[in-house]
Amino acid sequence: MASTRRPTYRPAKPASRDGAARDGAAGRDTSAGAPDGGKPAVITASKGVPEVTAQEKAQASAPKRSTPKASAPKRSTPKAGTPKGKAWKPGTQKPETTSPDKPGPDNVLAFPEPRGRRIRRNLIVAVCVTAALVAGLIIAAVYSPVLAVHSVSVTGTKLLRPAQVQAALKPLLGTPLPQVSDDEVTSLLKPLVQIKSVTTQAHPPSVLVVQVQERVPVALVKRGNEYMLVDVDGVRLSTTADPTSVKLPVIDGGAGTIGKDLFQATAEVLGALPANVLAKLSNASAKSVDAVELKLLDGQTVIWGNAGEKELKARVLEALLKVPADPANPVNTYDVSVPRHPVTR
Repeated sequence: MASTRRPTYRPAKPASRDGAARDGAAGRDTSAGAPDGGKPAVITASKGVPEVTAQEKAQASAPKRSTPKASAPKRSTPKAGTPKGKAWKPGTQKPETTSPDKPGPDNVLAFPEPRGRRIRRNLIVAVCVTAALVAGLIIAAVYSPVLAVHSVSVTGTKLLRPAQVQAALKPLLGTPLPQVSDDEVTSLLKPLVQIKSVTTQAHPPSVLVVQVQERVPVALVKRGNEYMLVDVDGVRLSTTADPTSVKLPVIDGGAGTIGKDLFQATAEVLGALPANVLAKLSNASAKSVDAVELKLLDGQTVIWGNAGEKELKARVLEALLKVPADPANPVNTYDVSVPRHPVTR
């Protein structure tokens, strides 16, 4: 920046001959502009002027920007986008304004949502709607009177009549099918000792199907003038006055006479026999738990032994009974107490 100090004028000293001679030799006119006609004056400044570079010359030749003059702050007028009654004041944050060049909140460009995110959102919405519909259907099925039990169908009965089972399950009428369980049906059928287990199936809209598995009678036990049918556990299933009407062996002495252990051993043996062999037996007896004997209808004796390996003994006895009889050597005894080495005599 150039100095603002004004230059001062002072008279120059008389030039020496050598200087004048040099000036004359150079052809300079030293008299021009001299104040007294012959003696020129030299203009000097109290401070030296710095040498100007090419870059500074270029900057000096470039047009300068006009600097706005300081003026008194004017009252601002609310522009478009400024809330009414709230004018902007100097020194505070200027409210947001909208202009064609600068989009505001109402005209912000919205980019399209990524396809993957849109698919995931739609999938989540679909799953939620489906789950809600399924839950509604389940609740409606569990509590709707439309699916109430109106009839009970019974299958698998031999010792009992279907009407006896239906009468025992009468409290279930009017109950929605989804609320009926096997445990509840079993509890209602517990007084019917002939039933060993039960399964249920719901046939909408109003039918309950009950599949009954009855106990299998394996022997007759004489009690007075009656014969009781018992299963392998000694449960009394029914009674009959004619033992010939039931093709089951008679246990000699009955459960109360031969003792519980002997009766249990005999019943287990009879329970292991297939139906075709069981139909050929006349009676069964046991002197001890290791000496169970069976009598066939034609008088033959079967030495069974204990209740061990009863399934294998039953298969061996069934195979022996299928062997054609030899009139020359009739078989009176079948000994299967050692099932891997049976003996006939």
